Amino acid sequence: MTSSSGSLKLEIHTDDKTPGKWSVPLSEEVFRRFLSGGGGSEKAVFSEGSIFSPFLFGKYFDPSDAFPLWEFEADVLLASLRSVGQCRVDWSTDQAYVLKSDLPVVGKNIVQVYVDVKGKVMEISGQWNINKKTAANGDWRCCQWWEYGYVRRLELPSDADPQNSEAFLSNKDDYSFLEIIIPKINSKNKL
Repeated sequence: MTSSSGSLKLEIHTDDKTPGKWSVPLSEEVFRRFLSGGGGSEKAVFSEGSIFSPFLFGKYFDPSDAFPLWEFEADVLLASLRSVGQCRVDWSTDQAYVLKSDLPVVGKNIVQVYVDVKGKVMEISGQWNINKKTAANGDWRCCQWWEYGYVRRLELPSDADPQNSEAFLSNKDDYSFLEIIIPKINSKNKL
């Protein structure tokens, strides 16, 4: 399904029951070693300014841990990246919670969005290295996931309505553009 702007509407999954998913933490030391030994794909996915960079918020933060993004103003949290033109992500909290981000085109670039409705956590993930053998159970998210793909987990505010969220993906030559819209429960009556 395509939106009027030519974007592909993504299905937001709520039924991901993968045990052990994101159970291997990505430490700063491991990440630096991984990135220094990596090639262009790794740097494109995890570079500063990327939604998947552990350094997106000014200091190291494992992207597989849920981050309370909506508690911060984008202008404040991303000021240093914006000042040097490296920021590829933005969010707003006016009528709805809106996240916009450029995504690098690496491999098949299959982006998935999951929402844990009970835990109020949204995750954006995808697999960039499909040539490498995955974990014994066949799920790349249950081992050293950064060698296979990427993730950003976000805590959702208490007034977010994740069941009515929408996600759109637009593809360009060298990047994709992701937009996620999460309505506010209170704003349904106002719109």
